[in-house]
Amino acid sequence: MRLIVFLTLAMMAIVASANVLVQYPVNDWLTWGALTYPISYFVTDLANRLRGPLAARRVVWAGFALAVVLSAWLATPRIALASGAAFLASQMLDVSVFDRLRGRAWWQPPLFSSVIGSALDTALFFALAFAGTTMPWVTLAIGDYGVKVAIALAMLAPWWWVAARTRRDRSMRSADPDG
Repeated sequence: MRLIVFLTLAMMAIVASANVLVQYPVNDWLTWGALTYPISYFVTDLANRLRGPLAARRVVWAGFALAVVLSAWLATPRIALASGAAFLASQMLDVSVFDRLRGRAWWQPPLFSSVIGSALDTALFFALAFAGTTMPWVTLAIGDYGVKVAIALAMLAPWWWVAARTRRDRSMRSADPDG
């Protein structure tokens, strides 16, 4: 239970900070939010790997509720609503893709679920949050998605550690005659 609470609070902090940072473009191709938000897929996938899809969905729902409220206060209502819709759709897709790929090579579920979820999140969020504004939202979406894919690849390093540790823990439990 403590793990789920920790992951939910981490999710809320990641999403709320990304919603503040997305309002500040680095240039016409990138926002600061692209550097924080992709970590949310690591959090979801970690819950999925360690506790299963039901726990991951709980983290998503709770993180969604907390982050939308916090984002409406820290960012703008439009960004909070766009983020909430994109977050919920993309994270639920991430949970499903990850779970479907469970049992394949350790790197496939987190990488493919994050890349696919990020595509949906980016398309929905930028269209809902910035269409009709002066923000160059199409180029920002393209740039942000590229960074999200790069971060998904970089997150394979901690995933390797998680996969190795869970394999080791499982083998130790199966070798324990009292376990």
